[in-house]
Amino acid sequence: MDNSNCSGDHILDRLHDVVLSRKGADPKSSYTAKLYAKGLKKITQKLGEEAAETIIAGLVEDKKALAGESADLLYHLMVLWAARDLDPQSVWEKLEERTATSGLTEKASRKKA
Repeated sequence: MDNSNCSGDHILDRLHDVVLSRKGADPKSSYTAKLYAKGLKKITQKLGEEAAETIIAGLVEDKKALAGESADLLYHLMVLWAARDLDPQSVWEKLEERTATSGLTEKASRKKA
């Protein structure tokens, strides 16, 4: 597996930078700025819509459609993270922690917490 994109220059990190740069921009100039202007409720609504579309693509559409819907889902997730001032690095660190633990063990530990 090619790990050349597993650095700080990963496409998701670059996407996060772009999404952050749209905060405060004119909503007429950017879809992302328009989402920010409409607020957290609209951002989460769009994320939910994209999640549903990704599920449908995963069930009944081809790989190209699934890739497109997955990209939309990740984009909207990045907008939510930025709106809530969540740095993707926090998520990457959480994923890193979880890769060191069995999925079943990790899930069981959440029930105790």
